Amino acid sequence: MTAGSESSETSLELYDYFLPHAAVAQQPRVDRDGSRMLVLEGASAVSHQVVRDLPWLLRDGDCLVVNDTRVRAARLRGQVDGREVEILLVREVGAQIFAALVRPGRLLRLGRHVRGQGWEAEVVGLWDEHPGGRVVSVRTEAGIALDSVGEVPLPPYIQSKIADPSRYQTIFAKGPPVSAAAPTAGLHLTEELLARIAARGVKICAISLEVGLATFSPIRTENIQDHQMHKERYSVPRAAVMTIQGVRQAGGRVVAVGTTVARCLESALDRSGAVTAGTGETDLYLRPGVSFRVVDGLLTNFHQPRSSLMVLVSAFFGGEEARGAYRQALDNGYRFLSFGDCMFGWRR
Repeated sequence: MTAGSESSETSLELYDYFLPHAAVAQQPRVDRDGSRMLVLEGASAVSHQVVRDLPWLLRDGDCLVVNDTRVRAARLRGQVDGREVEILLVREVGAQIFAALVRPGRLLRLGRHVRGQGWEAEVVGLWDEHPGGRVVSVRTEAGIALDSVGEVPLPPYIQSKIADPSRYQTIFAKGPPVSAAAPTAGLHLTEELLARIAARGVKICAISLEVGLATFSPIRTENIQDHQMHKERYSVPRAAVMTIQGVRQAGGRVVAVGTTVARCLESALDRSGAVTAGTGETDLYLRPGVSFRVVDGLLTNFHQPRSSLMVLVSAFFGGEEARGAYRQALDNGYRFLSFGDCMFGWRR
């Protein structure tokens, strides 16, 4: 990564780095909490631990917040005029109507019909939030659930199938499947690890943010300030608000498991900076110069170059600190992206 001053960290080049293909994890670890965890310990110091060490980095009175969204089997493979096409359902906008990404786009023009095993779809509109976006109406055969005809929407950089699709789902996911991608930091957590964290006196609560285009869409503008975030739906239960407010009032720290949790919590604020219960949509863009008012600690995977997630991590930890952490992770053989290792630290 290129070095730069915090006051001028608006160039996309600062969030670019060379990611070797060999560093991209293609399969999840057998033991979820056995992933390596790079821990930031100050301006330039790091330590190398594993996720199951996380309880010892927290203390009595802290709060760990997870994203309990469930991933939809969102990738549909079908045919148009005998040719293979793919539809990625990103967001439900009506009853069985979805904003989606499609390929190849030239075969999926307005009015075209797609047929797959147990389902069919029609392109009923264009999704103006993405140049390759479509609005599709999907119907399944009688007695067939939509989630049973699609595939786990693994990112395109994962080029091998996984034996157990549940490994792309957190152990605390609940509710209807609504997300087009997993909140990957949460994939490291296990029931046993959460029990050990709770035994330390740490509160655990959940919010929900539907992972969609805002999370995985790359930045295409040379000045990161010009990037436009897409909207994602979120929900903050009253129970979570009460827990977080109690922890903050008592001087405890709020730890976000993943960038989606950070975006949700920093979006759901009233004018006084207190987290509020309810549902909404957020296009909050956490970047250098934007204050974090709720989240004190962050557990997060290593993200793709030139992404808004790289920008968020840099804003939270500091640009130089984040770049140094990524260099150390690459030099020490950490696994990157969705099934990869992670890093942990406190807000600068």
